[in-house]
Amino acid sequence: MAGTEETALGYEQARDELIEVVRRLEAGGTTLEESLALWERGEELAKVCRRWLEGARARLDASLAAPDSAASGDV
Repeated sequence: MAGTEETALGYEQARDELIEVVRRLEAGGTTLEESLALWERGEELAKVCRRWLEGARARLDASLAAPDSAASGDV
């Protein structure tokens, strides 16, 4: 997967495609070559999802670590 495609792929889109890849692998009926290609695509999609989730976690952590302006009277 190209870097630009990775950045353009949203979490939900990557997750949905990953679900479809897993479904196809579990269903069987594909050649070894097709199965390997699906596996590789699944690995890339999992990385995209992991990056999105790590980014969301970092944003949440930063938000929780920021001083609470409401508590200091800056409402």
